[in-house]
Amino acid sequence: MSNWSNYEVELIVADYFKMLSDELSGNSYKKSEHRKALLPLLNNRSEGSIEFKHQNISAILVRLGQPYVKGYLPRYNYQKILEDVVVRYLSKNLWIEDKFRYFADKDVHNNPTVNFELLLLEPPILWAVNEPAAPSYQRSPIKINYLEREQRNHKLGESGEQVVFNYEKWVLKRNGKESLAEQVKWVSKEEGDGAGFDILSKNLNGTDKYIEVKTTKLGKETPFFFSRNELLFSQNHDKNYHLFRLFNFDSNAKMFTKTGSLDTICNSTPVLFEGYF
Repeated sequence: MSNWSNYEVELIVADYFKMLSDELSGNSYKKSEHRKALLPLLNNRSEGSIEFKHQNISAILVRLGQPYVKGYLPRYNYQKILEDVVVRYLSKNLWIEDKFRYFADKDVHNNPTVNFELLLLEPPILWAVNEPAAPSYQRSPIKINYLEREQRNHKLGESGEQVVFNYEKWVLKRNGKESLAEQVKWVSKEEGDGAGFDILSKNLNGTDKYIEVKTTKLGKETPFFFSRNELLFSQNHDKNYHLFRLFNFDSNAKMFTKTGSLDTICNSTPVLFEGYF
């Protein structure tokens, strides 16, 4: 199969942003219809190759710190021409930042309805080959990292922690550990941030269970951000430290968990340096 031409790449990038715009605005659309509409405009491409390119665009947006189409898992092995066209599209269509801002800041229900029986899913596979490196350019037209801004959304974070707090009590009670359920403590709410974790729960044997909750309205592969304090605490309590990652939180909330220090359960990239004398 020949490399994608600049014309084809521009077509698929514009199509992707139509879907993303609809998704961020809450409008319904069908990915399959978008793929079928593109087919006659491209050079003998398959629907599978179109889908893979859409996943590549998701990866570029993630590397730029921006929301992406939820249904397209980020795939990071892409041509530089695709990266260039996405950046150029963002530069010429700055209206998209308003949609990114709305996505990051919009309110969520304080107590979303969650079926605990169906909440837990398997975590993403930790693929070293899928690890995003730093972008090859420093010229993003959108200066704010809206993925990080979403994570700082207080209502979103608090709502996710509320779900996990209730979930942990539910798990202990269903296992006949009512007395342990009464000991579950919402540390970040009662004592504020800074402890290195959000919820102090209990394992079934009565030992402490330290839970860090990260919540997003996007898919489960969405990067999350953690502090040096959280990293150090997880390293010092790696056997009992748990990441609870809530995703799709504004539609059909799901969750996966991982146990261990944050530097071992995910790929991570330093995004801030401290300079001192």
